[in-house]
Amino acid sequence: MSAPQDPGTPDPGPRGQDPSSATDPHDTTSSTEDPRIARIHEALEAVIDPEIGRPITELDMVDSVTIDAAGTAEVTILVTIAACPMRDRLERSTAEATATVPGLAGVKVDSRTMTDEQRKALTTRLRQGHRQIPFNKPGTLTRILAVSSGKGGVGKSTVTANLAAAMAAQGLSVGVIDADIHGFSMPGMFGITDKPTKVGDLLMPPEAHGVKVMSIGMFVPDGQAVVWRGPKMHRAIEQFASDVFWGELDVLLLDLPPGTGDVAISVAQLLPKAQMLVVTTPQVSAASVAERVGSLAKATKQDVAGVVENMSGLVLPDGSRMDVFGTGGGERVAETLAGAVEHPVPVLGQVPLDPQLREGADGGVPLVLSDPEVPAAQQLRAIAASLVARPRGLSGMRLPLTVRG
Repeated sequence: MSAPQDPGTPDPGPRGQDPSSATDPHDTTSSTEDPRIARIHEALEAVIDPEIGRPITELDMVDSVTIDAAGTAEVTILVTIAACPMRDRLERSTAEATATVPGLAGVKVDSRTMTDEQRKALTTRLRQGHRQIPFNKPGTLTRILAVSSGKGGVGKSTVTANLAAAMAAQGLSVGVIDADIHGFSMPGMFGITDKPTKVGDLLMPPEAHGVKVMSIGMFVPDGQAVVWRGPKMHRAIEQFASDVFWGELDVLLLDLPPGTGDVAISVAQLLPKAQMLVVTTPQVSAASVAERVGSLAKATKQDVAGVVENMSGLVLPDGSRMDVFGTGGGERVAETLAGAVEHPVPVLGQVPLDPQLREGADGGVPLVLSDPEVPAAQQLRAIAASLVARPRGLSGMRLPLTVRG
């Protein structure tokens, strides 16, 4: 790949040689001393790997930079795998950044695949030397929300996808773990068909609508069931948290399966700082269901961020409202949860019934993006804003204290 460049005034080089007088136009024997080389490296600091989110210079992905006697810069970059989906994008960004350096006659960019040793060095750097769940490191400011429900059919996954998309639209770095191993749905809701890129023993999560997503559904053929028991599901959640390079996230959402089974317990163990976000409907029976969620929160010592009442009435063409599933369920759930966790639990919002929510889920574009001004989308955006507006400080963390006499 090459980018045209105004040659400007040729650099005479360290020996004062006129490049036009060189017998071999591709001679680069003295180019390592050329000050333009350093300027190219500086320009390449602006090239960000789209999967990892860091400069390619920081990741040692710049293999070589030379300038031939004719003034053409030749840059070779490294990509993680032979089938890297970002190869063309990285080559183009590298050419554009290099072309900003004055005094070049042109730019040529090539790429090659990392060796096994280079990939191992990269994953070691990304893991900071050892395997870990980055969200459990001291001082991490990533807010973790485990979206749960006492029973199925309340629209928990739809709420998760729309909240994630709304947060990303606000400029936040957002990730989603599809923790519903048996009933995964996040790839479809985000319109993701790509598989994660594997770099050594790390996975790069696919991204859609500004949200990084990881799901077992990305590895399972269409129509095939996941027949796993508790220990394997625990291992899958652990791998999604520790063996995926998420980068610096502001918010991580987990779409839990309904109920209070193995996965909910595993999330509490693996991500102890996760707060529960409970999705319910207006039905009276929802309060009794919340008692089970509340008992789990109390047993695992998890905080509850709040309650979202979904399917909260249907707005009719004449502007009136039909309460299809009754009223008051969200408030009753919040009261029940407050008693279990011993602090007030807010109802964060009431999302009305809207066929477009289902259509967005089927089409891979969350409603908060496809039609952000309809009442359901406005309510979901308001809920997302209220969640991320809360301070992300060190409240609740155990800090080392030293008492001096």
